[in-house]
Amino acid sequence: MAKLDLADAVVVITGSSGELGRGLAWALSERGARLALMDLDEDAVTTQARALGNPERARGWSVDVRSMSALQNAMDAAAAHFGRIDVVIANAGVATLEPLATQTPRSFERVIDINVNGVFRTFKAAHPHVTASRGHLLAIASMASFFHSPMQGAYAASKAAVWALCDSIRVELRHTGVTVGSIHPTFFKTPLADGLTENAAGRTLYNGNRGLFRKTTLGAVVEATVPAIERRAETAIIPRQHRIIASWPMLMRRLTDRILFRDSAIAKAMSELEH
Repeated sequence: MAKLDLADAVVVITGSSGELGRGLAWALSERGARLALMDLDEDAVTTQARALGNPERARGWSVDVRSMSALQNAMDAAAAHFGRIDVVIANAGVATLEPLATQTPRSFERVIDINVNGVFRTFKAAHPHVTASRGHLLAIASMASFFHSPMQGAYAASKAAVWALCDSIRVELRHTGVTVGSIHPTFFKTPLADGLTENAAGRTLYNGNRGLFRKTTLGAVVEATVPAIERRAETAIIPRQHRIIASWPMLMRRLTDRILFRDSAIAKAMSELEH
């Protein structure tokens, strides 16, 4: 598969006004990408778009990833405005640090709805557009996809699900030329991470962010993510030394992809579902 040229590519980013969304937007803009920015906060996303250039280079849409219709309308509007969509980054996400005994169903379901269903809705809305451009779908996951902390049942389940969702869709779309990737950073400095680690329970659980739980930087995550998009990489682990944690499940998944799920069988099964 040829590398993805970001110069003049149209990139959609959900959760664009958060720290990682902003960092990715600036880095992609510097590569020459045109940006469709989507975020729940209309004022923030409008201001962000203006800072990145004129409406032909960056434009914002107020979108709640919990709404399929909102995402579909925004994705179609972005494609109409820019003429196409080449890359979609499902970046919107939330996290909590709550034990089973006290976490409410509403809290658990909110995390799943934003982190998992939100990725599905984003990819679903983007599917016809990236199929037309033979583009790339990317989900921002976490090391929590592989390493499941206590008192983070909702978050760990959501990020493991995102990894599995990306792996499944990647094989499904392989024959169309669409590529699918996931990014798995450890903790880095954001309000989301601070909410998990900058309190008494978090400091105890994560050893004061020492050793395996040492935080990386926002810059390191951005610097790893942009080249991963250009390479159409399946996964990126940040920092790289954490790859050992993910290596075994990733290896077994690659084997099953190639041995059990052949492109011809997938195409036939897809056709059969349509009848």
